[in-house]
Amino acid sequence: MKQSVTVPDVAAFDFDGTLTEGGSVLDFLTTVSGRAKVLTATAALAPRLAHGALAGGTVADETKEQLFERILAGEDAARVEQVAEWFARHHLARHLRRDIQERFDQHRLRGDRVIIVSASPEVYVRVAGQLLGAHGTVATRLAVDDRGALTGQYDGANCRGQEKLRRLRAWMVADGATPDRLWAYGNSRGDLRMLEAADVGVNVGRLGRLGRLRAFGALHDSPLG
Repeated sequence: MKQSVTVPDVAAFDFDGTLTEGGSVLDFLTTVSGRAKVLTATAALAPRLAHGALAGGTVADETKEQLFERILAGEDAARVEQVAEWFARHHLARHLRRDIQERFDQHRLRGDRVIIVSASPEVYVRVAGQLLGAHGTVATRLAVDDRGALTGQYDGANCRGQEKLRRLRAWMVADGATPDRLWAYGNSRGDLRMLEAADVGVNVGRLGRLGRLRAFGALHDSPLG
């Protein structure tokens, strides 16, 4: 008689607004380049940033990249890596959502493969994932030129929307993960494709039934069992 084999689930967690309170990108940019440079860049791009926030999609992706170019272009990549190490620890200490961390840890303790999938820069989200004990991290990569400096451009695509789902699936293939169930946790429309593709999509947004992901159950509606 063949013994049954338990196949671990995969649990994918967004970062900003899901594992942590609020956003992290502007705080990170300020930590790297200083408040004055960030304020100047955001003021110059204010109309585009507002339009991108409303329109979403490629408009938001392109505007975010323009912001990165204004602030990060020319920054030494090795120094940014060092800053990212400090920033990840500091950000988690101040902004980690304990209820979501508890669910994250529950998945880990029962043997599931846990991954963070984020549109924020991979340089610090990867460190946060290591600190939290994630099995993997996929996030927006920053391009580095042949002099070892950031260009401010993406290396690949902004990891949101359909790109989040594509990168998650690619990670699962590389990891050899063939789960019975895929769980996905998110808080905004950038997570919608990932939640739609999951067997269990969980809306952890603060707006609940008023938010973009209102079609999905809340944390208390989706027990691990």
